[in-house]
Amino acid sequence: MAKNSTRSISLARVSDMPLLQLAFRPFFLLGAVFSLVAMVIWGAFLQGGILLEPYGGLLWWHQHEMLFGFGMAIVIGFLLTAVQTWTGRRGVHGWPLAGLVALWLAGRLILAFPPEGAALIPALVDLALLPAVMLVMARPVLGARQWRNLIFVPVLGVLFLANVLMHLGMLRGDASMIRDAAHLTVLLIVLLMVVLGGRVIPFFTARRLERTQVARLKWLEASAIGVVVLLVCLQLASFAVALPDRGWASVALLAAGLNALRLTRWDGRRCLHEPLLWGLHLSYALMCVGLAMWGLAALKLLAPSLALHAITVGGMGTMMMAMMARVSLGHTGRPIETLPGMDVALEALGLATMLRTLIPVLWPQVMQWTLSLSALCWVLAFALFVWHYTVLLARPRADGKPG
Repeated sequence: MAKNSTRSISLARVSDMPLLQLAFRPFFLLGAVFSLVAMVIWGAFLQGGILLEPYGGLLWWHQHEMLFGFGMAIVIGFLLTAVQTWTGRRGVHGWPLAGLVALWLAGRLILAFPPEGAALIPALVDLALLPAVMLVMARPVLGARQWRNLIFVPVLGVLFLANVLMHLGMLRGDASMIRDAAHLTVLLIVLLMVVLGGRVIPFFTARRLERTQVARLKWLEASAIGVVVLLVCLQLASFAVALPDRGWASVALLAAGLNALRLTRWDGRRCLHEPLLWGLHLSYALMCVGLAMWGLAALKLLAPSLALHAITVGGMGTMMMAMMARVSLGHTGRPIETLPGMDVALEALGLATMLRTLIPVLWPQVMQWTLSLSALCWVLAFALFVWHYTVLLARPRADGKPG
């Protein structure tokens, strides 16, 4: 009897750990650590060193894990934390949250160190996470009748489909399926950035500047989001039919233009003194640049990889860093002030984007060096986040509230 009581107390203590009180805590921290480790491995590969022999090979692993390892960790951490704000109901915590983290960790480990002779097992383990997240997210949203926020559940469902296609392409040795699935994933993350960024960037900006939030233009909001939805639909259609390059380019350039116009209305020029704000504005601008480059790549004027990395390194990486830094402060009851070194982290991501996308266009002969330097800048940025936020994320809220 005493043993059972001791075990129950021990389990309760684990469940009450600050790190398991809200999803942003473990997913932001583990996602940041994983991203810098994965980038060190990729940087070594670029220099001719092989530090890992993962499932799918290093090229597939790099694409997949930066999207579904790092990227999904941050997306999941943000969405499952935001659900609490949207619905007023306590977000997933304790052992259920520990179960989701364990699923994420299992996917990363089995893809990095796959068992011999069991090709399907790593895929099945990796694919288990997103359906579980969808169920956890849908329950409070449906319970609170938050129909506006239910849109994120089907987006996660299409992300799950993209992950299935990436694994299927790898198992079949189909490079075009892998490429198209990776492109679909990037566009779905762009859609999340456009929807969530459109909500939080102008709100955070107006609040910090103590100004009235700019009125939304309904036609601009609908068209800026709608054209990205159209890009996602076109990418889905590309699995079945070949799309005309000019049509694809036109939609991508239109998406870039409309979202750039949207960005100009958010008072970004007034935020240069506040890194956690200019980081968000910069990330949205780089996403627009990436979409424009993608349109040019469709016209064979640029390499597609340059456009993809403008979006993933510049847009996705910078927005995730700025949001992680801000959300981690707000949801641990601390003042939302830029911690020392986080301005350097955001600047490093901007430099990484330039080295990965602009310099290779101007001086392609130094591309090997710029790729490695870009990876180094990414590692520096996320190492700074881990250094400054690990203790903060592992401690209880400063105001004593749950979460």
